[in-house]
Amino acid sequence: MKLIVDAFGGDNAPLEIIKGCVESLELHDDLEIILTGPEDKIKKCARDNNIDISALTIKNCSDVLTMEDDPMAVRKRKDSSMAVGLDMLAAGEGEAFLSAGNSGALITGATLFVKRIKGIMRPAFSPVLPKSPGMFMLIDGGANVECKPEMLCQFGIMGSVYMERVMGVKNPRVGLANVGTEEHKGDALRHDAFKLLKETPINFVGNVEGTQIPFDGCDVVVTDGFTGNLILKTYEGAAAAVMGRIKEIYKKSGINKLSAAMIASDLKALKNEVNSDVYGGAPILGAAKPVFKVHGNATAVTMRYAVKLAMDYAKTGVIKAIEERAAL
Repeated sequence: MKLIVDAFGGDNAPLEIIKGCVESLELHDDLEIILTGPEDKIKKCARDNNIDISALTIKNCSDVLTMEDDPMAVRKRKDSSMAVGLDMLAAGEGEAFLSAGNSGALITGATLFVKRIKGIMRPAFSPVLPKSPGMFMLIDGGANVECKPEMLCQFGIMGSVYMERVMGVKNPRVGLANVGTEEHKGDALRHDAFKLLKETPINFVGNVEGTQIPFDGCDVVVTDGFTGNLILKTYEGAAAAVMGRIKEIYKKSGINKLSAAMIASDLKALKNEVNSDVYGGAPILGAAKPVFKVHGNATAVTMRYAVKLAMDYAKTGVIKAIEERAAL
């Protein structure tokens, strides 16, 4: 399998991106990786950090997008590492594209370069997050601020297919994020989307409230991008705050430190459950080929998980299945 990776996306690029890709090649015998970006900078970074990149292929380009760039910059700056990678994917030079860079530019580029799955109105940012127990997908996590009911219905279909095919969740439960569980709750968008989702051949379980999401309310949470991004950022912030507070408590006294040592393995397991590295990032569902948004603060560990998920995404027929389901 051949993956294309933007070497200059994210806060820790290119070092952590390069390290993660090299480590991924060691884990997967059937994997090839093409890095996009200024070749001289990639080689210098590898040299300065004693990293052997001989197994990687580099596609040289002159430009790099930053997090501050306008999303439409990906169309204008065609020799940027993101634009070149997306163009390569569209041309069939790889089976998936990964970037930890500018989310808005990646969504825009996926739509313009790679195009949409036939029948899908808009691609969606689709992060997978921890819940108790297991994990859930939030779709849309921020790509489409304004949505139509038909779009939310398609988000439910795409999320259901991905969670089943890639994440191994049998018959995923799809819920509509709302201010109450009753069918009459919410605004016109939620009312109309509810009716469509109820008639769609997925396991739709109705409305889910914010308090239900972390406690196994469903496996796919459907919402518009504005609401979804608020849920995503609040969820991540709350998890970090709670874990930080737990750490402070256990450091408070000698007795507390001793008690922490006694349950060290459980604390480590909890930390791993809420560790965003394990989830790698988010697929851009709805793009005609696999595009994967890696966490912006990606480390080498994040990249390893993201590469594995992108490989599964490309192997498991998600895109074909979405196209077939959307046509029903």
